[in-house]
Amino acid sequence: MEHKSRRANIAGDVVEVRMSFRIRDADPMNDKPAALSFILGSQQYEHAFEPDRRLDPGVADEYYAALTGRVLTNKGRIFVADENGCAIGWAVFLVEQNALFVVEAQRSYGYIAELYVNESARGLGVGRALIAACEDEARRLGLGQIMIGVLARNARAAGIYERAGYSPYTSELRKYL
Repeated sequence: MEHKSRRANIAGDVVEVRMSFRIRDADPMNDKPAALSFILGSQQYEHAFEPDRRLDPGVADEYYAALTGRVLTNKGRIFVADENGCAIGWAVFLVEQNALFVVEAQRSYGYIAELYVNESARGLGVGRALIAACEDEARRLGLGQIMIGVLARNARAAGIYERAGYSPYTSELRKYL
């Protein structure tokens, strides 16, 4: 599906930016360099407010291998936002299982394990289109719900997800010893 977007306010100035992009399935070989850059970009962004995020050179390759393994075993899909043949963002969808104490009808759910959009494409609807692709996949699989995680101090992402219709479900608390 082709998407067109525009931005009305950049750095206080009213500016119109047009972008045409499409959401497609990832090509594991050709999209791997972009995926590695998305992983590193996410790590760098999140490190600003969560210093436990690894920034070493090996993290992207290690995580990509683990993530693609999860996609294969968890009925997953990797979606890429593509602008003129260039990957500008991605979303990783998985099917997860809740604990046995959750009613059976709601035990399986879709999970957006990764969502990242290049800084230059943020605010143009790319993230929302990637979320919609994951939601469509969950519906296609007959799932009744989808979830996405967000770090507690990542207010920007939390706001985007809330505007997309997501609401808090659980909260984990941490204590350093």
